[in-house]
Amino acid sequence: MAIQSINPTSGARGPSFEPLTEGELEEKLARARSAFTTWSRLPVAARAGVVAHAGEIFAREAAALGRLATEEMGKLIEAGRQEVDKCAGSCRYYAANAEAFLRPEVVATDEVSGDGPRGPVRGEVRYEPLGAVLAVMPWNFPFWQVVRFAAPALVAGNVALLKHASNVPRCALAIEDVFRRAGAPAGVFQTLLVSTDAVSAIIADGRVAAVTLTGSETAGRRVAAVAGEHLKKVVLELGGSDPFIVLPDADLDRAVATAVKARVVNSGQSCIAAKRFIVVEGAYDRFADGFAGAMKALRVGDPMDPTTEVGPLATGPILATLADQVARSVAAGARVLVGGHALERTGHFYAPTVLADVPRGAPAFAEELFGPVATLLRARDLGDALALANATPFGLAASVWTRDRAAAERFARELDVGTVFINDMVVSDTRFPFGGVKASGHGRELGPWGLREFVNVKTVRSQGLG
Repeated sequence: MAIQSINPTSGARGPSFEPLTEGELEEKLARARSAFTTWSRLPVAARAGVVAHAGEIFAREAAALGRLATEEMGKLIEAGRQEVDKCAGSCRYYAANAEAFLRPEVVATDEVSGDGPRGPVRGEVRYEPLGAVLAVMPWNFPFWQVVRFAAPALVAGNVALLKHASNVPRCALAIEDVFRRAGAPAGVFQTLLVSTDAVSAIIADGRVAAVTLTGSETAGRRVAAVAGEHLKKVVLELGGSDPFIVLPDADLDRAVATAVKARVVNSGQSCIAAKRFIVVEGAYDRFADGFAGAMKALRVGDPMDPTTEVGPLATGPILATLADQVARSVAAGARVLVGGHALERTGHFYAPTVLADVPRGAPAFAEELFGPVATLLRARDLGDALALANATPFGLAASVWTRDRAAAERFARELDVGTVFINDMVVSDTRFPFGGVKASGHGRELGPWGLREFVNVKTVRSQGLG
């Protein structure tokens, strides 16, 4: 079946692409293995130069590339440009820091003897590439999700194989083209236009050294199972049901304004978008009124229009899933403050929605909602807010709003998440590690930590050398 690009705003069909044949896939895997032999032996500075050049291209062409994301998955037009700009920054970061991150580390030792020649012992830790890394990437940030894996993997000396989401094939091919024009030799970065059914066999192939996946918990379990069977390193960045916690002493006006932005970033289709808004007594009524009013006032429309604040969901099935989750939550006792329905217009649009009085076990409490739907929960006190925040299988990130340093420190210490932001919305930042715990996955992306996920940390211990 052809891989089809479809505009989620208008339903218009764009270009379609035939999946790779078995022979074409075999050629790409062979090319990756051959490319790794040469690429991994280049000086770090040479690899960093290619990634830096890719960053220059992303920066120069941010508007045009961002428009592709709008056309294929409905991203707001300015958000698309900003996403590609962020890719440029990540390329610059890894190019500038690659040599420092990969520099061998000397481990001091006072040993002078052993079974070998007598003399001082030198211990060294080296960071060496693994090989071809398969990236199974999602559609919601079609450029950023790829580059935050590719930039560190490539400067480390690995080669990249991209299996992108089937609804963003033009974005996938555009990324490959950027790295090609940046000077990456043939086989160093390749897009694999294949079906999801082909992923397991690719992971199992001996020419693939490791795999990284950003996606759903279900997809993560499947990929991890295959990777485990074949003893391949795997990094998983999965879903989230991130809490946005508001204490009575918070700056409520700023908290409300940020809460709206945090919930509808990417039209609500983000793993780190705030989803559960946990507000302590004393702040609840004022926050609820302001939040519901601001969500209701959001402008929903064409993502090409720069005044639009919420665009379409990426596909029809995503819209149907969200509508079903809301309906089941209401049936379980949740109360609709705002929205609660799909919009009757061309495209995959859902009204910005706030649900209150959501019982435990309802989809809006227990599941990830991928769209502009917020769950509002009332907490008795700080301890109850912390318990509610951790009452989820996910553990990706959290945002806490308070002026109390001790309270902020307690949340930072006791929240079961990979990232905590105090008095700000959660974002990913190239300089900091990103990832989660529990059902949100394992491993880290970004910073030196992300680069070192896909290297062989090799110990070299020597003595008796001239």
